[in-house]
Amino acid sequence: MDTPPAQEVAEAPHEDVLYQRKGIKILGVQLPPWRSPLAQGSFMILTGFVCFLCPGMFNALSGLGAGGQVDSTVQSNANVALYTTFAFVGFTAGTVLNYFGAQATLAFGGLGYAMYSASFLCYNHTKNEGFVLFAGAFLGVCAGLLWCAQGTVMMSYPTENEKGRYIGLFWAIFNMGATNWDTPNHGSVKDGTYVGFLVLMLCGAVLAFFLVPPEKIIRKDGTRVQRIRHPSMTQICGLWETIKTDTYILLLFPFFWASNWFYTYQQNCYQLFYFNLRGRTFTNLWYWLAQIFGALIFGFFLDNQRIGRRKRAIYGWVILFVAINSICPTNNLTGKDFTWYLILYMMWQTYAYWMMGALSNEPRKLAYFAGFYKGIQSAGAAVVWRLDAAKYSYASLFGSSWGLCGAGMILAIPVIWRRIKDTEITEEDFVTPAEKDIVMSEVK
Repeated sequence: MDTPPAQEVAEAPHEDVLYQRKGIKILGVQLPPWRSPLAQGSFMILTGFVCFLCPGMFNALSGLGAGGQVDSTVQSNANVALYTTFAFVGFTAGTVLNYFGAQATLAFGGLGYAMYSASFLCYNHTKNEGFVLFAGAFLGVCAGLLWCAQGTVMMSYPTENEKGRYIGLFWAIFNMGATNWDTPNHGSVKDGTYVGFLVLMLCGAVLAFFLVPPEKIIRKDGTRVQRIRHPSMTQICGLWETIKTDTYILLLFPFFWASNWFYTYQQNCYQLFYFNLRGRTFTNLWYWLAQIFGALIFGFFLDNQRIGRRKRAIYGWVILFVAINSICPTNNLTGKDFTWYLILYMMWQTYAYWMMGALSNEPRKLAYFAGFYKGIQSAGAAVVWRLDAAKYSYASLFGSSWGLCGAGMILAIPVIWRRIKDTEITEEDFVTPAEKDIVMSEVK
């Protein structure tokens, strides 16, 4: 039987694999196929822009210091509620994703961000702290669902040699949402700003419905992404099984715990102490711009095929370790000290996801890793935001940030040295004849 014109068959080890349809041209510009990872892979375009409009806008709001308010106590307490629920949902969100799929999970997650922004709009008029606290707790549930879906598909959709660049591209798009070009002069944020955040976050929730299910994605090499099946409620013990079979993941827990710890010092200590609202907007702009370009550069470096993957992991570790040991408190935005803040923030998340993706190609295992990462990360964030609300000294928060980052990096050395190899590809990664027949029927 002849191959349909829109498809090509190419040889790969052990199997014939099917290439995806070609994209269309608009005004001379070749667009990628809608079902290819480049267009649909969540990490770059669709979920990148969902996160641009939802958690990206949340980061822009948080970057103003105290959620745009003069007093940081309300936002700090809301963040305690947020990250407490986030920590729990982070471990169990896979069940929801398994049942409802990525579209509904991402969309529902976006609604929590919209409610959070609406709560500050309400607080501007009523000073209703209870609503802000409830919105924070509800956002924790929604964020756990959103980041579970995002993290799993971001690490499993791309081919092995493209994970770094796609993760970097996702973080670049996502962090564009946090770059705030507005420069209010003083006081708290006005109603119009909160309304703008609210509308954009709702748009992000709607955008999630354009995501294509993973089983309908065809990679550039013709392979099909396995359907990502998360554990049901009766299979949550799989988390424990992962710890037993992949015990090395325990060494990464301090690294996970520290991954959002330093945000509190940066946003509510450094920003709020040194700058007025106009100054906080300026530093927030450069903070997120650095993440955009840094994530791109670091992501492409981590996929540099001229260097073995194991060596890239070691080089990336060295860059991060130098950064965290070169940071000291500063109010100088143009000096070298401030530059180290930018390097740390722009590379930590990219390296964390790339490292987890380098440990396995199995979507189920990557789902567990993503759940561990976001759950432990959120538990740490809940603790540090509570410390900030309790008025612990800035020196204490800075010292704990430096200590936890350093300890997390050191404890990750055995994992990087012994577990990250130049490839994790096995025969199971290739498309079987039965799978190829399914793909052919889907794209006809």
